[in-house]
Order: sequence, then structure tokens, then C-alpha cells
Amino acid sequence: MKAFTKFQGTIVPIMNDNIDTDQLIPKQYLKSTEKTGFGKYLFDEWRYNEDGSDNLNFNLNKAEYKKGTILITGDNFGCGSSREHAAWALQDYGFHVIVAGGYSGIFYMNWLNNGHLPITLPKEDRDELSKLPGDTIITVDLENNKLSANGKDYFFNLEETWKERLLKGLDSIGLTLQYEDKIKEFENKNY
Repeated sequence: MKAFTKFQGTIVPIMNDNIDTDQLIPKQYLKSTEKTGFGKYLFDEWRYNEDGSDNLNFNLNKAEYKKGTILITGDNFGCGSSREHAAWALQDYGFHVIVAGGYSGIFYMNWLNNGHLPITLPKEDRDELSKLPGDTIITVDLENNKLSANGKDYFFNLEETWKERLLKGLDSIGLTLQYEDKIKEFENKNY
């Protein structure tokens, strides 16, 4: 997993509350266990018209948000069924940071386990960020728990264990491999 220390990107605001995993990636697209290829189905029912054409009223299809990598959204993001495909679809589309009012526990863990940052901010802060022009550069500084945009800093909290894992780029396997010598020592003593 790649270390996450500082990140710069632009926003895509989708300010709905209770965006569930079926809205993120509908069940009919869950036919692979690869982590790639899901981005084109992200927000499928909102993003495309019935004839398959782009819904030009949806922010992912607007020119000013086409290259966005930071999703600004509502409360209870990622609720619904537990599917890691939702995190994979967001990742495959190009998102690395989500700023929400809160998250479903399973989605939150899936997003972290895939090396991405879930930030929780109050509604007033998210509303301010969502109104910025799509080309505004946002800087996320995980070491200082700070998101900066348009001359203003927004501070967030992340559990220290997860913060360290992201800063060091440690997934679950990498975390375990930190103790490889002790594991080998144990194996040599007991087997």
C-alpha cells in the first residue's frame, strides 16, 4: 500500500445524505473480485440516463468536476450492504479522499483498508467546501490532520492507529510483516 502523507486534488460535491453502497455500485456490477474496472459503474443510476447517455445534471458528468479526486458529501456515507466493491469503484474512478458528516462502519473500514482517507467534518464546513469552484486545489495534510482550501484550514480527527498505518503505507499484511522476525522466532521455537 502506498503511504498517504499529503494529497492535493480537486472536489466533486455530491451532498446527499445516506448514499448507500447500492447507489455507489449497483449489485449487477459485482461480478469480479479484482479491484479495478468498477469506476465506470460508480453512481450508475444517478450518473446515466435510461438510454445510457450521461446525465448532464449529475456532478460527475460536469466538466468542472471531471478530474475531481476528493468527494464532498453528506451524512451516513456508505450505508447499506457491506460490499468492498463500493470502495473499489470510488478508488477506480480516482477518488482518494472522502469528506462526509459520518460513515457506515463497514464502508469506513473498507475505505481505510484500501489506503484512502475518510474525513469527517461538520455540515457547515462541508457546505463551504462544496461551493468552491471545481478547479480549486485542496490540500490534505494527514500528519497535521488538516485540510486546506481557499486560504482556510479545516481540522479533522483520525484514530491514531489508522493515521500511523496510512502514513507508513501499511495494509494488514504490511502491518503483520513488521513482526516477521518475531513470527519466525516463534515458529522456530514451536515447530
